[in-house]
Amino acid sequence: MNKDIFEGNWKQLKGKIQQQWGKLTDDDLDLIDGKRTELAGKLQERYGYGKDEAEKHLQSWEKQNH
Repeated sequence: MNKDIFEGNWKQLKGKIQQQWGKLTDDDLDLIDGKRTELAGKLQERYGYGKDEAEKHLQSWEKQNH
């Protein structure tokens, strides 16, 4: 998913993201504010993913939700 599309659709994506990754709080999502790299970082923090693993999970999710 292209960065502009990700940021532009952030309000619609927030609910889907929280369904997929329930450990992310509303505050986390507000801080992320559509920034894909911030989301990847929060996934690393909340789920203990490495950088590559977080990116892999995020890419897989994006393919399902484009």
